[in-house]
Amino acid sequence: MKKRLLACACALIATAPSALTGCGLLPGDGGPGTRTVTVWLMKGSVSDDFLKRFTTAYEKEHPGIRLEVAFQEWTGIGKKVTTALESDDAPDVIEVGNTQVAQYAETELLYDLTLESVRDLGYQDWLPGLAEPGKVNGSQFGIPWYAANRVVIYRKDLFERAGITKPPKTREQWLEDTGKLNDPAAGTQGIYLAGQDWYTLAGFIWDEGGELAVEKNGTWSGALHTPAALRGMDVYKELQALGEGPKDADEENPPQAQVFAGGDVAQIIAPPSVAAAITERNPALEDQLGFFPIPGKTADKPCAVFTGGSDLIVPLNSRDRAAAIDVVTALAGEKWQTDLARTMNYVPNKSSLAAAVGGQEATAAMAAGAARGRATPNSPEWAAVEAANPIKPYMTAVLEGESPERAAKAASARITTTLGGDG
Repeated sequence: MKKRLLACACALIATAPSALTGCGLLPGDGGPGTRTVTVWLMKGSVSDDFLKRFTTAYEKEHPGIRLEVAFQEWTGIGKKVTTALESDDAPDVIEVGNTQVAQYAETELLYDLTLESVRDLGYQDWLPGLAEPGKVNGSQFGIPWYAANRVVIYRKDLFERAGITKPPKTREQWLEDTGKLNDPAAGTQGIYLAGQDWYTLAGFIWDEGGELAVEKNGTWSGALHTPAALRGMDVYKELQALGEGPKDADEENPPQAQVFAGGDVAQIIAPPSVAAAITERNPALEDQLGFFPIPGKTADKPCAVFTGGSDLIVPLNSRDRAAAIDVVTALAGEKWQTDLARTMNYVPNKSSLAAAVGGQEATAAMAAGAARGRATPNSPEWAAVEAANPIKPYMTAVLEGESPERAAKAASARITTTLGGDG
């Protein structure tokens, strides 16, 4: 998961009851003949208690193995991982953002885990938003670990006041309910949706069958101008008009948690962890917040969503590849997936494990959406697209009245050029 989803994902783990506060090592006892497996995890990904439980249990079940876990900062992690992959002293297992796998696979210094994933880990049931970006050119280099995504955070009291007795299940009902909640006389916005929340737009585009970019014969091209992608933008425009979100800014300018805490917003689309920032600013809302998956076109399927999270990779030059694979298998297996999900309020890596968080309203809403989760285009150059981000000004242009077709074609051309295609 890239640092950006910590606007989405690292922020999501802020819901954890005991987040790690620093970097360091947590070695086992070791002993004569003991093999050491070095694992890099990202700061905040697991709690101290979870790591102690896992380390103790794993070393007890594998008496010849000592786990050495080092915690890394997200800032600058790309260069640090790439340097490690090129060295003769690489860690054996590394946690990476799901959308980062392609750029590391491009180095040709990752071990192909395809056979292990097929044999031991039940790949058929993996969340697509974690599994798909972990697979590059037909090989599974990243093993899904945990996921997080956006949901609708809403005010139960404002829903009740508007006569809405339960969260909507379909997009049509959601738009109708949001219209009811949009009450200028009471000063209430049905939804606060900033004009440049492109992750939310991506979900609508995918729900309509469109893509942000497509690959053909090894070449990537922007796809915002396709009919399906334009339909997704139409949905976004209709929803955005039901509130007073700025058309020329994203969800962090101003922070939507701050706006929601002001008391006159009925809904926002955000990671559940944003609720903590809301109630910190306005404690009176603590008992009024609810969560539901972003509704889809039909009641049986929530909307597609951008899925952030982490995959586990094994460097090609791991000093103990067999042990590294065994550690990955344990971390990605049902026992520790269930423990991790419950401890950290994550979505586990398989839809079949969603019941593990069934009693947690916010996480259960995430899990429902994650079943239809997606990731950004699996190009090693996609990070450069996000750095320039032609999607944001495209959205503003459409919301301010420019021709969607013309604006989308221009944005698609810029995406194509950035991805190395012929724009």
